Amino acid sequence: MGLAFQNELHDEFGTRPVAYLPYGGADLGEILAVGRAVGDGDDTAFFQAWMAAGDRLAAQALDAERRHLRASVRELHLRASAFYSTAYRPLYGAPTDARLLEAFRKQMAAFDRGLALSRHPVEPMPIPLASGHMPAYLLPAEGRETEVRPLIIFTNGYDATVTDMYFACAVAATRRGYHALVFDGPGQGGMLYEQGVPMRPDWETVVGAVVDLAVESPIVDPKRIALSGWSLGGHLAPRAASGEHRLAACIADPGQWSIAGLFRPLAVKLGASPDAAANLGELEPPVLDRLWQFVMANPVLAWKIVQRGFWVHGVDNLRDYLRAIEQFTMDGRVDDIACPTLMTVAGNDPLAADTEQFFDRLRCPKHLLRFSADEGAGDHCESANRSLLNRRVLDWLDGVL
Repeated sequence: MGLAFQNELHDEFGTRPVAYLPYGGADLGEILAVGRAVGDGDDTAFFQAWMAAGDRLAAQALDAERRHLRASVRELHLRASAFYSTAYRPLYGAPTDARLLEAFRKQMAAFDRGLALSRHPVEPMPIPLASGHMPAYLLPAEGRETEVRPLIIFTNGYDATVTDMYFACAVAATRRGYHALVFDGPGQGGMLYEQGVPMRPDWETVVGAVVDLAVESPIVDPKRIALSGWSLGGHLAPRAASGEHRLAACIADPGQWSIAGLFRPLAVKLGASPDAAANLGELEPPVLDRLWQFVMANPVLAWKIVQRGFWVHGVDNLRDYLRAIEQFTMDGRVDDIACPTLMTVAGNDPLAADTEQFFDRLRCPKHLLRFSADEGAGDHCESANRSLLNRRVLDWLDGVL
């Protein structure tokens, strides 16, 4: 997006809250002010600037509480949670940075305080999973909190948390009359940071546990449950839909066949034969060495693969990372998706490179939505015009459910 931060990685992290502007997660002036505070500083400067802004909002919330301004207290705590969640992304990696945990705990405390002040208070509801428990929240439809309504379950990607999904997805859904459920699964948010649980490919098992809990709620219509995934969730959601058949609809923003598919052309370019590139985990050592050098020469790739990818998948070297991501694929599963499925394609999003091929292979009722830079929605997950994405997706879902 390129708004306020001098460092490319900082700009990627620091402009994410632009997606939350329509839903109360930030305002543009606040983001620009943090960018000025960071200047040409390092990751510590980025962390400190966002934390200072979050602390300021949290202090304002406490002041509003003393003055019995309930609506402002709620709004300020929720916004503080978005600022804390932005602060620590440059600090990703194992072992877990103590500053990341400090920020995450402040984030979740602010998030919980804000949601507890909703008209119908929302409390955390951890979902049991064999490897631990998934932090989750069931957010009722605005103005229809006690009615039996359709539910959208939102699933995250590689490095967002329940706070990000709340602002980017859930607020729009609840305003439209849907109940919304946000959760952190294995390798995400609290499951990764606090419990050390890595990501797993069988997302149908993960979502199955979420659906088990959802159908027990008296306000959820069990026949109208949709699953929506953004970023890597655009792979995880269809994967879940291929095995969890209680879903009435699936949304992938953008649809992704696999994780490893993005690396195969690069492996060939670096000397692997097409046959060898078909199994990245077994690349010849010289090709693996060239791939490692390529990754480490690019700070953005180094963060995405080494700091984030190794940590999320619970590995400590490139070969094991490649072996891990080879398991995240729709090979042999696409025909098992039966529910109506929506996929998005943003014109400038590299993760959408194979979405149309994936879409063409679907045998279920399906719909493709295109987004362009001309409408300010051409970037990854349409983050600069998130309200357009939400409106068009919810229009489709209204027709399906």
